[in-house]
Amino acid sequence: MSGFSEPLSSRFLQQNNMDEEYVNKIWGMLKSAIQEIQRKNNSGLSFEELYRNAYTMVLHKHGPKLYEGLKDVVSGHLDTRIKDDVLKSLNNNFLSTLNRVFEEHTTSLVMIRDILMYMDRVYVQQGSVENVYNLGLILFRDHVLHFGEVRDKLRDTLLDMIARERRGEVIDRPSVKDACKMLMLIGVGERNAYEEDFEIPFLEQSRDFFRLEAQNYLAENSASVYIHRVEQRLVEETERAKHYLDNSSEAPIVKVVEDELIVRHMQTVVSMPNGGVISMVENQRYEDMACMYKLFNRVTDGMKTMLNHISEHLKTQGKDLVTEDENVQKNPVHYVTSLLELKDHYDKFLCQSFNNDRRFKQMISSVFESFLNINQRSPEYLSLFVDDKLKKGNKDVSEQELEAVLDRAMILFRFLQEKDVFERYYKQHLAKRLLFNRSTSDDSEKAMIAKLKQECGYQFTSKLEGMFKDITLSKSINDEFKDHTNQNAVRLPIDLSVHVLTTGFWPMATCQADVSLPALVQTTFDEFKKFYLSKHNGRQLTLQPNLGTGDLNAQFYGPPLSDEAGPSGSNTSVVSAGAKGVRKHILTASTYHICVFMLFNQQRQWTFGDLLEATKIPDKDLRRTLLSVVTGKQRILSRQGPVTPEFGTYYTPRVWEYCFGGQQNHFWIPCREFDQLRCE
Repeated sequence: MSGFSEPLSSRFLQQNNMDEEYVNKIWGMLKSAIQEIQRKNNSGLSFEELYRNAYTMVLHKHGPKLYEGLKDVVSGHLDTRIKDDVLKSLNNNFLSTLNRVFEEHTTSLVMIRDILMYMDRVYVQQGSVENVYNLGLILFRDHVLHFGEVRDKLRDTLLDMIARERRGEVIDRPSVKDACKMLMLIGVGERNAYEEDFEIPFLEQSRDFFRLEAQNYLAENSASVYIHRVEQRLVEETERAKHYLDNSSEAPIVKVVEDELIVRHMQTVVSMPNGGVISMVENQRYEDMACMYKLFNRVTDGMKTMLNHISEHLKTQGKDLVTEDENVQKNPVHYVTSLLELKDHYDKFLCQSFNNDRRFKQMISSVFESFLNINQRSPEYLSLFVDDKLKKGNKDVSEQELEAVLDRAMILFRFLQEKDVFERYYKQHLAKRLLFNRSTSDDSEKAMIAKLKQECGYQFTSKLEGMFKDITLSKSINDEFKDHTNQNAVRLPIDLSVHVLTTGFWPMATCQADVSLPALVQTTFDEFKKFYLSKHNGRQLTLQPNLGTGDLNAQFYGPPLSDEAGPSGSNTSVVSAGAKGVRKHILTASTYHICVFMLFNQQRQWTFGDLLEATKIPDKDLRRTLLSVVTGKQRILSRQGPVTPEFGTYYTPRVWEYCFGGQQNHFWIPCREFDQLRCE
C-alpha cells in the first residue's frame, strides 16, 4: 500500500526521546487512519507503517494516550454516524439497518485491531483494560444499543418476529440470528446483554403463549392430539434455538415448553377419557403411548404419573381375572392363558412404547405378583396349565412352540410367592404323566424341570428328577425281565410292565391293604418280584395296586340292560329276554377295576359287601371304583336298589351286574382314584 501524504521518516521514529509535538503528530496520523477505516476508505493506507507508528507510541510509554484517543474516535463515530442511521430506521428496516451498521463496525474494529496489535499485547495487558476489539463492542453497546428507544425497539422487534413465526408466518430468520449474535458479542464473553435485552423477556412471552395454547388445546382436542401437538412444539422450539437463537437458549426455552405444556397438565392428560393412558392401553395405541412416554419422561415425576394410572388399571384387570365366584371354579387353562395374554399385552407396550424402560417393567412385575397371589389356587392352576401342555394330545404344537409356552409359564411362576405349593401340585401332575405314559415327550419334561432348577435350585427339583430317573430305570428293568423270561423259557399268563418307584420321591400314599389280585396278575407279579430281588438283594418291593392300570379283553353276552326309572324315582335294571350275540371290547382300566371285573367271570351278580370281602380293596376306594363304572358314559355295571346320596360314603347292600352297551371297541375307564393323588 502507498503511504500518507506526509509520511513520517524513519529518522524521526528512531529518536530516543519523543517530545509532545512528535507524539501528537504520530497520533494525528493514526487518528486520521482510523477515521478513514471507519468511513471504509482504507484502500490507500499503509498498514505496516501505521503499525510501526502505534508500536513507537507504546514503546515510548504513550500507550494511555493512544488507548484513550482510540476510545474517543470510536465513540465519536458511533455518536455522529452510526447512532443517527439507527434512529432514522426505527420505523423502517430497523433490524436490517442495525445488523448492517454492527457488521460494518466489527469489520472496522478488526482492521483497527491489526494496526494496534502491539498495544493489545503490551499496554492492554499491563493496564488491565479491554482489548481493542472488545472496547469497540462495549462502546457500540453503550452508545448505540442502549441509547434511548433502540434497546426497547430491538427487544420488541425480535419478540414480535418470533411470535409471528409461531403463528405460522414466514420471517427473516437470518436477521434474527444476526441480532442474537450481536447481543452475545457485545456482552464480551458474558451473557448479561443477551439475557437482559432478549432472553428473559423472550422466555416470559413464551411462557404466556404456551400457557394459553395449552388451555385451548386441552379444551378442544383429545389427549392423543394434544401430546402430538406438544411434541411438535418441542421440535419447533428446539429447531428455532439451534437455527437463529444462541445455543444457550435451547435448554431454557425447552424448559418453558415442558413446564407449560407437560408438567402443568400431566394429571389432566393421562386421565382424559378420550385418549388418556387407559384408553391407549385398552385400544392398543402403541404410537400414542410412545409419544406420551417420550414427553413425560422429560420431566420430573412424569413417568411416575403415567405408571400410577397404568398400574391401577392393570390391578383392576388382574383382579377381575383371578377372582373366583364362591362356588364356581375357573378353568385352569383359561385362567393361565388369560393372565399370559394380559402379560403379553403389557409387554408389547413395554417394547413398542416404553423402550424397555426398567421402571415400566418393574411396575408390571410388581402388579402381577400382587394380584396373582390373591387367588390361593394360582399355583395349582399354573401346574395344571403346564400339565395340559405337556400331555399327549397337543398334536398341532411343535417343539419350538411348546418351548415358548413353557417359557411363558415360567414368567408367571416367578411371580408366585408360594412356589412350594406349585411344587407339590407339579409333582402330582408329573407323577400322573409319567406313570400313565401321558407325556408328550421326555425332552419337554426334562426341559421344564431344567427351567425350574435354574429358577429355584437343585433342592427344588431333586424329587422331580428322581421321579424321572425312576421311570427311565424301570424301562431298563422291564427289558431285562423280558430277556430273563425268554432265556429261561418262563411262560407268563399276561404281559406285565412294572414301574419301580423310590419311596419319598413320589407324591402319593402307599396302599397298606393286602388286595386280592386276580390269579393271573398275582402269578406274574410274583415272578417279577423274584427276578428283581435276585438282582437287588436287601431291597423291598411292595405292590401298589391303587396306581396300576391294565388292558382287559372283555366279552359281553346278550344285549345290554336298559335302565328305566320307576314311578318312585328308584333305579332298577331289567334284562331283555331272548338276547343273543357276543360283544367284544378292550377295557383300559385301573387295577382295582380289573379286580372287580374278573369276579364277574365267577357269577353274574355281586353285592357291595361281597365285592369288598372278595377283593379286600379299601372301602372308600371300592366305592370310588364302582361309582366310575355305573355313572357317566362307560356304564360297565348296573346296580339294583334305591339310589341314595349316601352312596360311596355309607355302606348299603346293593346288587351289581353287567349293563354295558357301548359300540366302540376300545374304552378308557375313568380311574377316579388317580385323580385323588395327594402328597402325604
